[in-house]
Amino acid sequence: MILSLCLAHFLQNPHASQEPQVEPLPAKQMAGLPVQEDLRYEGEVHFGAIRRLTNSGENAEGYFSWGGKQITYQAKFGGRECDQIYTLDLLSGARKLVSTGTGRTTCSFFMPGDNAVIFGSTHAASDDCLEPPDYSMGYVWKIYPEFDLYVRDLDTWELKPLAPSPGYDAEAVVSPDGKKIVYTSRREGDLDIYIMNTDGTGLTKLTDKLGYDGGPFFSPDSKRIVYRSFYPQTKEETDRYLTLLDQDTIEPMALQLYVMDIDGSNKVQVTDNGAANFGPYFHPDNKNIIYCSNQASETGREFDLFMVQDDGSNNERITYCPTFDGFPMFSHDGKNLIFASNRMNAKEGDTNLFMAEWLHDAQPAE
Repeated sequence: MILSLCLAHFLQNPHASQEPQVEPLPAKQMAGLPVQEDLRYEGEVHFGAIRRLTNSGENAEGYFSWGGKQITYQAKFGGRECDQIYTLDLLSGARKLVSTGTGRTTCSFFMPGDNAVIFGSTHAASDDCLEPPDYSMGYVWKIYPEFDLYVRDLDTWELKPLAPSPGYDAEAVVSPDGKKIVYTSRREGDLDIYIMNTDGTGLTKLTDKLGYDGGPFFSPDSKRIVYRSFYPQTKEETDRYLTLLDQDTIEPMALQLYVMDIDGSNKVQVTDNGAANFGPYFHPDNKNIIYCSNQASETGREFDLFMVQDDGSNNERITYCPTFDGFPMFSHDGKNLIFASNRMNAKEGDTNLFMAEWLHDAQPAE
């Protein structure tokens, strides 16, 4: 995974008007080649054929375009020190740099019509990656206040800030009806979820309880939002949350999933398992939610995909990778699932993107 000076920095940034950089992926990564059936683990009954989309570096948060022919994602590979935003053509395998190549970026998503991409970036504040999280405080996520939202026009290559403000702004996605953007912001001090029109007008705050609310995604009918939250329950938890927040960090150790209407009403807790749950995404049936969790891990270090209904019932484990599976998104027709995984990598520590044929009605073995 964001200043009154943001626009000025943007206008002075020599990278802001750069031409797109297109680079073909290695031939074996192209989506037109034969699929690899051996990328499934035992028990992954909802996966048919799986295709590896990347094969080196750290690649995550791959999200389908509206037409389904491309994805947008964040990646760090080669000599880069922090993530940048790319698009990947699923037919040709062509990869295009969308962000400026400077600063730190996160959480990209196609705008309606597939002619623009929204993402979070710190490039207006600094060309470098900024200071990494201080892990002496434990496993923490850095909530960089330098993050703001930007929209890259893929035709003109113009890059514009959207609704900039002091404090972290990131984790933006667009509603399936193309009318709204929901995202996470610290513009009022705490980490909350906001919704606005796609042009940045009509900003409304949807959450107001002390704690972290983030990672939102819309339901297929655009009427609800699923998201992750941590709300401190004791004075000790509250003190630690506020102490970390003052240092622009959070501790993502007990995130639970919630669903609410797009006006912020009817908040319903979906998970209650004491685990770290994140990356939720609705299935096109508007009822099931796929997400990432360490609930089945004895050490807390193994993350897999699970699916649960929006009322918290019928929780089912989907993946069985011994390290990490996360950031799932269904194609708009529900036929495919894209996700990030450490499975069967050539190099330890790499995270790659995979696209799996989704077999929704498959039943787990007895």
